Amino acid sequence: MIEDLIKRFYDAASMQRWNDHIRLVELIELDKQAHKMVIAYVIAKFEEERLGAGNVDWIKLIEGGIFEFLHRLVLTDIKPPVFHKMMAEKGKELNKHVFKELKLDLDGLGDPEFKDRFESYFSSPENTLERRILRAAHYLATNWEFKIIYHAAPFIYGIEKTKENIENQIEDHYDLIGVQKILLGKKSYGFIDLCGQLRFQKRWAHTPRIPETSVLGHMFIVAATSYLGTLEMGVKPCNKRLYNNFYAGLFHDLPEVLTKDIISPIKRSVEGLEDTIKNYEDYQMNEELLPLLPKTWHGEMQYFTYGEFKNKAKVNGEIILDISFKDLNQKFNEDQFSPMDGEMIKAFDQLSAFIEAKLSIKHGVSSDALFEAQTNIYKAMKDLKISGINFGKIFRYFSDN
Repeated sequence: MIEDLIKRFYDAASMQRWNDHIRLVELIELDKQAHKMVIAYVIAKFEEERLGAGNVDWIKLIEGGIFEFLHRLVLTDIKPPVFHKMMAEKGKELNKHVFKELKLDLDGLGDPEFKDRFESYFSSPENTLERRILRAAHYLATNWEFKIIYHAAPFIYGIEKTKENIENQIEDHYDLIGVQKILLGKKSYGFIDLCGQLRFQKRWAHTPRIPETSVLGHMFIVAATSYLGTLEMGVKPCNKRLYNNFYAGLFHDLPEVLTKDIISPIKRSVEGLEDTIKNYEDYQMNEELLPLLPKTWHGEMQYFTYGEFKNKAKVNGEIILDISFKDLNQKFNEDQFSPMDGEMIKAFDQLSAFIEAKLSIKHGVSSDALFEAQTNIYKAMKDLKISGINFGKIFRYFSDN
C-alpha cells in the first residue's frame, strides 16, 4: 500500500552518512537522495538539449531514482566498497532479499506493474542513459558531501583513497555534458550548490524534533509521494503529468533557499504578509536562482514553482489555473497540455508535515507547536478525497500507527 511505502521513506531521515568520519554537520541519507535527484534533473536536461527531445526517458529516470532509494533503504549502512563487492558477488541474492522486504509495501499500489518494474530494474540491469545519469548524479552528490568531510579532517587515514575513488567514478561519466558543466564550478554548479544548502535548513526550526528533516529531504518526500499518488488517482496519467507532479514536488520549496523556512503561523500573523513573502520569493527566484539555469529552462521551473499548489495545464502556451480534477482527466490528460495536480501535491505536503510532527511526538520529543500542527492538519484532512485519492484514509493510517 502507498501508506506502507510512505512510512518507509521516513526511515531515511534517521540514516546517517559518513558516520565513520568527522562531520561538521549531520549528513542524512534522505537529503543525499533528494540532492541526487536535483542533480539528475540538471544532467538530464542538458542531455535532452544535446540529443534532442525524446532521447531521455524521464519516467524511467524518475522511477529509477525511486527504485534506487527503496533499494538503499533496505540495504542500509553498508560502506560503498563493501556494498559494491557484495553486489558484485552476491547481487542476485541481495536483490531477492530486498524484493522480499518490500513485497508487502509494493502490493496493492494503484499501478500493479510498479512492483514488476522495480524488480526488473535490479534483476535485468541495462546500461541505459537514464541509469548513467542517475549514477553520475549519485557520485556528484556524494562528492558534494565529501568536500565537507575532507576539509574538516583531511588527515584521516584512507581519506585520499576515498577522494580518488569518487573522482574516478565521476570521470567515468564525463561524456555527459551536464557532468562537464557542473564540474566547471560555474552557473550549473551554483544551482545544485544552492539546492544542497537546503540540507542545512531544518523544518520546524523553532521547535526540537526527532528525526530532524531538512527542507531538501522534505521536498523529495513530497516529490516521491506525489509521483506514487499520481499512479493512485484511478485514471491512467499521461507521462507529462507524472513528470510535472514529481518535479513540482521536488522544487516546490526551492525559494526557501533564499528566504529560509518561514513558518505558517508567522506568515498568517499579519494580514497580507503571506502575499508579501510570496512576491519576494518570486523576485528572488527571478534574480538569484533562475539566472543559474539556461534560459530555455526558466519557463518550466516557473511552472513548477509558481502557483505550485493549483491544478493547471497549458493551452497554446497559456497557463490555465484552478482546473477541476474532472477536467484535468477528461480535457487535459495529454502531454501536449502539460497537466499538473497541484491540489494533490499540496495534500502530500500537508501529509509530510503531519507525519513529521507525529513521528517526533511518538519519539518523545514534543511541543505545543507540534501537537497543534498534528491536531489541526488531521482535523482538516481526515475526511477529504483529493484528486481521486482518499487522503482521509491515509491520514487515519498515520494517526493510528
